[in-house]
This record gives sequence, C-alpha cells and structure tokens, in this order.
Amino acid sequence: MKVLYLKSKIHRAKVTHSDIHYEGSLGIDENLMKAAGMREYERVEVYNVTNGERLATYLIKEEAGSGQVAVYGAAAHKAKEGDIIIITSYCYLEENEVDFHLPKIVFLDENNRIKKANI
Repeated sequence: MKVLYLKSKIHRAKVTHSDIHYEGSLGIDENLMKAAGMREYERVEVYNVTNGERLATYLIKEEAGSGQVAVYGAAAHKAKEGDIIIITSYCYLEENEVDFHLPKIVFLDENNRIKKANI
C-alpha cells in the first residue's frame, strides 16, 4: 500500500508579486525550488499564513537568486504581495520507505533568503 507524505516544504515565503491576468501558477526563485527538491510544473499546495486561504497549483521558475515568489492567475485572489505563505509538495511512499523518509524543509527569512534547511 502507498501512503502520501510530505516531500518538501518552503516555510514562510513572502509573496513578492501577484498578477491575476497571468495564465496561472506559482513562480518561485529557481534556487529556492532546487533547495527544496521541487521542480518546474510540479503540483504544490500553498497555505497562506496571512489570510488562511489554501490553494493547489503548479510551479514555474523565477530567476535564480531573485527571491521572487509570485502568485499568478486565479490564485492571485488568494495571495497578495506581502502575504506570508507555506509551499508544500507531497510524494507517495511504500510502507517500507516511510521509516527512512525525511522531507526537505527550507526556512526563509523576510527577504526570501534561506535561513535554515535540512537538505
């Protein structure tokens, strides 16, 4: 039997840009994506600490080192510039993998720079 577990998390990212007229997705600084083990077009869940909203979307790359965390399309109704969000991705594990699994967790500072990570 497979079970769903946290694969990776970017904790307390600050939204730097919001655009409801863009096609839709979540743009993240490529370096932050790599640190968290996330990939472009991967499905993610976003938890807005500022307003309590939740949403699911997919990732696109923003310029490496830019600190950009941009919410596009309909998702922009749920997160605005300055909001603090948590970005998560999940994976399916076999029962025998569970005890050995450790998610990648990246903690950010107020400028979307890596403060701490268990990578």
